[in-house]
Amino acid sequence: MKLNSKRFVIRKSLVGKNAIITVNFKNGKTAKYNHDKVYEVMKDKLETMACFIKYKSYTATNNVPLVAREICE
Repeated sequence: MKLNSKRFVIRKSLVGKNAIITVNFKNGKTAKYNHDKVYEVMKDKLETMACFIKYKSYTATNNVPLVAREICE
């Protein structure tokens, strides 16, 4: 599954679907990542975040989170 987005996103509904997400940030930067690999790296932190608990998703509008940058292309 391939998705295009304007922001970095991790969604509980995408876990296990091996989604490849390409992000085009408004500042001109782009990033491509495997959703499941990034989720595994961020899982412990995500499960304690209020936004992820309530909405089952996490987004970042300007950049890829530091912990996920090594995984992204």
